[in-house]
Amino acid sequence: NKIVIGWRQFNTVTSNFRQAGYSYTTNGGQTWTFPGVIEPGIFRSDPVLDYDVDGNFYYNSLTNNPDYFCKVFKSSNGGVSWNSGVAAQGGDKQWMTIDKSTSPGSGHIYAFWTNFYSTCYPGFFTRSTNGGGSFENCITIPDEPSWGMLMVASNGNLFVCGTSGSSYDFVVARSTNAQISSQPVSWDMYTIVNLDGAITYGIGPNPGGLGGQTSLAVDTSNSPYHGNVYLLCSVERNSNPDPADVMFARSTNGGVNWSSPARV
Repeated sequence: NKIVIGWRQFNTVTSNFRQAGYSYTTNGGQTWTFPGVIEPGIFRSDPVLDYDVDGNFYYNSLTNNPDYFCKVFKSSNGGVSWNSGVAAQGGDKQWMTIDKSTSPGSGHIYAFWTNFYSTCYPGFFTRSTNGGGSFENCITIPDEPSWGMLMVASNGNLFVCGTSGSSYDFVVARSTNAQISSQPVSWDMYTIVNLDGAITYGIGPNPGGLGGQTSLAVDTSNSPYHGNVYLLCSVERNSNPDPADVMFARSTNGGVNWSSPARV
């Protein structure tokens, strides 16, 4: 019944200054409480929220002063209050996910961002193995995915997706040992995926920013599709002039091979 949402809080349309706004509910969304912002007077953007299996909420937020540093704030009471935040490396367009599996990595927090804006270049990925108490030094991901997200499979394998740093295609990388806290994270697979297009930036239909963000899902159900990996993004097509078709691809073998792209 507890839900927390976060947003970029603009107090006036005359300024792009923004803060880490949040609200919470204890009755499944029927009523909401808006206490204000997490850090009053501090520029914060790009909010990403997740939770762990113990019901703690985590709020990853980006600042721009003096650089694109991220903090992860933790709430153990359903979003009513938050701690002072923990430095979590960072860079522009960060994303975060928390392992909710029954693997050894349950509770691990994973985050990555655009390497070009990284505060710890050339690295652009970090991990916390102690519930957000601290975050590890940055490492790289093969083919430098950006503008994407992370997901954890039911066996604890970590998947990262994004637009490829070396081409106009997309990349999906996998780590099978990120769940083992005593080992440095390594990537045992990365695959280039064709979605018949590329993410646009600065042109229609959204001239103020990205025209899409890469999304990934891993089937953790008990259905026959358990373990399937799905990739989706709004792209400017290669095969036709449409500036924003939603394209989709599927892997049935853990991200190794992918279907031909299909338009949603």
